[in-house]
Amino acid sequence: MNMMKMMRILNPRSSWALNDDESLRRWKEQLLGSVDINAVGETLDPDVKFLSLAIKSPGRNDILLSVPEVGNPKSPWFTLKEGSKYSLEFTFQVNNNIVSGLKYKNNVWKTGIKVDSTKEMIGTFSPQPEPYKHEMPEETTPSGMFARGSYSARTQFVDDDNRCYLELNYTFEIKKEWQLT
Repeated sequence: MNMMKMMRILNPRSSWALNDDESLRRWKEQLLGSVDINAVGETLDPDVKFLSLAIKSPGRNDILLSVPEVGNPKSPWFTLKEGSKYSLEFTFQVNNNIVSGLKYKNNVWKTGIKVDSTKEMIGTFSPQPEPYKHEMPEETTPSGMFARGSYSARTQFVDDDNRCYLELNYTFEIKKEWQLT
């Protein structure tokens, strides 16, 4: 079954009576939860808005990143200390319809060579008035003289239909010490 056909079945405004399949009805109820059907948009396409991004590191204040990234894209967006533990936390809002298979994709380059590629399934989310919050697993920045320096990266949030809800192209630095704030 193609994704658009499935989304028509999942469309919160579609009549429950048209679907005689009991397991499909239970699945829709589970995904939609307590969605106010009257508040759902007319479109079949989900709308995902990213409200905030933050880099969390134990013992430090969160580094809050503006969405979308503003300023000079050539200057570093943030700085991390070598060998430090950190995680990315983001807050997002889902409107109109269920977003199926939201994924986080991140590619990092140093001096033109890809040094890291991450792809993580975040999940399937129904529209709701309250924002969702998701924290990625903790990672450790590389350390040592060769790890320090400037990196460029591209981050995307895409769904199962390859719709991109946010794409960020930016640079960041890894230094011996944290940047003074």
